[in-house]
Amino acid sequence: MSMKFESGIYIDGKWVQPASKAVLDVHNPATGELIASVPAAGRAEAQAAVDAAATAFKGWSNLNANQRAGYLRKANALFIERADEIGRIMTLEQGKPIGEAVGEVLWGADYLLWYAEEIRRSNGTIVPSDSLNTRFYLRRRARGVVACITPWNFPNAMLLRKIAPAVAAGNTIVAKPAEETPLSAIKIFEVFHDAGFPAGVLNLVCGEPAPIGDVFIESPAVRQISFTGSTQIGRMLSERGGKQLKKVTVELGGVAPFIVFPDADIDVAVSNLMAGKFANQGQSCVAPNRVLVHQDIFDVFLAAATKAVSALRLGHGTNPDFEVGPMISPEAVTRVNAQLADAKKRGAVVITGDSLPAGIDPKRWCSPTILTNVPADAMVTCEETFGPLVAIEAFTSEQAMLDSVNASESGLGAYLFTKDLAVAHRVSEALEYGMVVINGASFGYVQTPFGGTKGSGDGREGGQDGLLEYQELQYINLNF
Repeated sequence: MSMKFESGIYIDGKWVQPASKAVLDVHNPATGELIASVPAAGRAEAQAAVDAAATAFKGWSNLNANQRAGYLRKANALFIERADEIGRIMTLEQGKPIGEAVGEVLWGADYLLWYAEEIRRSNGTIVPSDSLNTRFYLRRRARGVVACITPWNFPNAMLLRKIAPAVAAGNTIVAKPAEETPLSAIKIFEVFHDAGFPAGVLNLVCGEPAPIGDVFIESPAVRQISFTGSTQIGRMLSERGGKQLKKVTVELGGVAPFIVFPDADIDVAVSNLMAGKFANQGQSCVAPNRVLVHQDIFDVFLAAATKAVSALRLGHGTNPDFEVGPMISPEAVTRVNAQLADAKKRGAVVITGDSLPAGIDPKRWCSPTILTNVPADAMVTCEETFGPLVAIEAFTSEQAMLDSVNASESGLGAYLFTKDLAVAHRVSEALEYGMVVINGASFGYVQTPFGGTKGSGDGREGGQDGLLEYQELQYINLNF
């Protein structure tokens, strides 16, 4: 199946052809089939997009909050109308099951509606003064041009989670999506165009990362870079952006622990493990890496998890009968298989998933796999997996378990299962992670701030805190 897209470059309200004639080839990860070749941006187009956003900033930021919110509401309604169409395109270019893809489109649209309302509650402050003739005012205002760089694993929601608060706050945007998934971004910008956003407010530059990223870092008009992706790239952007005194917000990877205490409801814990780990083929920064189960219930939990994982069905994401689609690329398969081989070399035991069903391409799929007896220094224990491979281990000492999971350089999300309220409070507060979910598997709610600590970055997306990331605080001292 081949699809035609006019361009992957949207600047100043128009779809633009690149001077270099460069293209991004987009392949179906399930088959390797070429599904589209998208005209792609380079340095010149990235600079033109920044210039358009800078020109549009004054007019957009001068609109009142309700005026800006009106555009977000229109876009939200269009996303809901087109969710099936956009979801199918996402599945074809990214591989996730069609139900997950459509759900992601609706999830992303919800950020538009949330921030259409939240911007109307972006209040300032009057600070008491020592003098009757002085007033101290604190107000929040837009920062300017924001460059948004997003990953391929959630190509719709990650982009809208950045754009919605930034645009609501009065900023203008230049977006650079992952080169693996430009089609989702193009469909997003078609919605923005049809919603009538003023020219220059939202600009898209699909293309190779290096020349576009250089423009974002070097251009003084870009006041903020918002990045979601690998720790390596996040650190590079933070270092280079810091030298330019730009605000750089990063949401990076994680090695999420999934902790099950002896009083936990095992059925609830296993069902949430399935949702947290195996959705999107495990290609999520908050997917559980290490499952730590108290020794008293370890055997029962392992048996239940093995049964559930063994029942997962692998196939093309466009078929709703399958729960596990292909990995994003053969290179992603190689990375997961390297972790599996490393663990086995160190003495780990494969409980289920060491082989693929007949007819499933081993270059494009990873078998959902459970390991036990995995040493603490194995790759799967220490590094982000980004695939359907999970290590399950027993613990007896609460403090030793906490010391082990807190030793990680990352600190994004953690999962905790218990019916004991004291344990829930004590352990969640002791975990050195930006987010902890208790007896559940989801962090990504529009009302709440998503983000980590330590090597997982310091940015927050979602909720009121997600709006504050895209606003400057101005202090006004009035004397009379």
